[in-house]
Parts: sequence; structure tokens; C-alpha cells
Amino acid sequence: MTARHTLASATASASGAPGAPGAPSNEVGKGTLFGFAAYGLWGLFPLYFDALKPAGAWEILAHRILWTLLFCAIVLVFRRDFAWVRPMLRRPKLIAGITVAAIFLAVNWTVYVAAVTSGNTSDAALGYFLNPLVTVALGVVVLGERLRVLQWAAVGVGVIAGVYLGVVGGKVPVVALTLAISFATYGLIKKKVGATLEALHGLTIETVVLAPVAVVVLVVVNHTGGLAFGQHGGVHTALLVGSGIATAIPLLCFAAAARRIPLVTIGLLQFITPVMQLLCAVLFLGEHMPRERWIGFGIVWVALVVLTVDSLVGVRASRRAAVPVEGCPR
Repeated sequence: MTARHTLASATASASGAPGAPGAPSNEVGKGTLFGFAAYGLWGLFPLYFDALKPAGAWEILAHRILWTLLFCAIVLVFRRDFAWVRPMLRRPKLIAGITVAAIFLAVNWTVYVAAVTSGNTSDAALGYFLNPLVTVALGVVVLGERLRVLQWAAVGVGVIAGVYLGVVGGKVPVVALTLAISFATYGLIKKKVGATLEALHGLTIETVVLAPVAVVVLVVVNHTGGLAFGQHGGVHTALLVGSGIATAIPLLCFAAAARRIPLVTIGLLQFITPVMQLLCAVLFLGEHMPRERWIGFGIVWVALVVLTVDSLVGVRASRRAAVPVEGCPR
């Protein structure tokens, strides 16, 4: 992965699916619709998870894991898609890597749901605004990538935003940083060890790994008398069960998009999610955003604009370099 594609890879790396800059126009159109569907659904997650209250974050995490696993299993049975399982079992390093990725994913899910159900959705939105910047930083620290001037500028502005928000808020934005770091690390691990797996296969393995933990969590929650499942009407129970479908569908839409549209388009589409999350927080969940916090978000947006401009310039430069000179072989 080159520094030029880091912005787009912030999201695309999680699925391991390559972009398709040379795809036919009808495929690009379909891919764009799938992309809007994926990021739009993720953007509506605050409303969905807020509707799951009074279930706590741990119980919601457990249901999300188990029902997602069941959904994946049903799809695999319907497709008769099990030929990949045996070869995968002969790759212990791959299984170990995906296990670590699953842990980071579980951390991300737990913190995100806890933020929404505790009235801190704006913190979650900030985390996903920061995610591309953290991904760039990981590219430098872990992958040894060399950044261009605009990329360094974007990271610097992002650091300023984090410091500013910490100072005006009187504390480090732990929720936002945890979400950004956990998801960026998840994407990095998937990029390194899981790029050969389809999105459905990868999600199946991750939920298989996490399923025993989910069962233990439900047992503990039930033992402490805090289990909400089946205690608050049929609609609430159906929403908990539906968390599996709600988790899997946007991921599959994203995978379909990533196969059809360029990575830079994916990188731009990803900003739909935190914008919608922020709007959900302010317009529908009644969260108050003081002026100082809006300024902090504005600084982050400046960093993202700089990073986006650099990504677009890099893609155009790559395309110009790829145009064959007359009389020269391709």
C-alpha cells in the first residue's frame, strides 16, 4: 500500500477488496450506489443502537456477534460456499491474524455502542472523522510509508485538532481516539493478513472467534439480572435479533462497491458516515454541541480536506504517468 492511496485504503483495507478504476460505467454506477448504501446505513447506526436501550453495550455487542454469525452461516448455506474453510484451517498464521483483528473490531463495536447509548454519539462521529488521519499515521509508523507535504500537513492539523478538543473539553477525547485507533488497526491487520478473504468469509471467521466471548457475556449479564432480551416487547427483541443483519448488510454492500469503483471514490464516500452520525446526534438524539466543539470539528474537517486534495492529486498524477507515450510499449 503506497502513501498515495492511504486515504482511500482507510476503509477499503477492511474488506481487502481492490478498487476498479477501469470498470465499465454501468458497473461504476452500481458500485457508487452500493457505496452510498453502505456508508448511509452506517451513518444511521446511532438511531438503531439508541433504539436498543435499555440493553447495555455489552449485551448489544454479544447479540451483534451471535446474530451476525447466524446470518453469515445462513448466507453461506444458501450459497453452498464452504470450499474456502478447509484451506483456511491450514493457515494458522492467517487465523491468528484474523483473531487479533476480531479483538480490535470487538473493541470498536463496544466503545461505539457505549458512546451512542450514553448520549455521546458526537464523540463517535469525531472518531470516524479522525480515522483516515490515524490510518495515515499507522502507515508511517508501521508500514514505513513516506508521506508527501500535504499528507504531513493533514496529520499535523489533525494533531492540533486533537489537542484543541482535549484542552477545551478538559480531557483527552478517549472515545474518539479509541474508535479511530481500533478501526484503523483493524483495517491494517486485515490488509496485512486477510486481503485474500472475501468480506463474508472474513466476517464469518471474526464472529466465530468472538462467539464464545459473546456467550460468556450474555451469561454474565443474565446472572447479574441485567439481560434486556425478551423483556421489553417484541419490537425491541426483533431489533436485537436484527443487529446481525444490520451489521452484515452494509459490509456486503461495501464489498460490492469496492470491487466496482476506484479507491479514491471510496475514500471520499467514507465521510458520509461521520457526517450522518453527527447529524443524528444533534438533530435526533438531542446532544448539545458547544461552539468550542464545533471549532474542533472544523479543524478536523480542514485536515480531511487537505488529505482529500492530496489523494485526488496523487490519483491524477498516477493516471498521467500510466498514459503510454506514442511509439512506446505499454
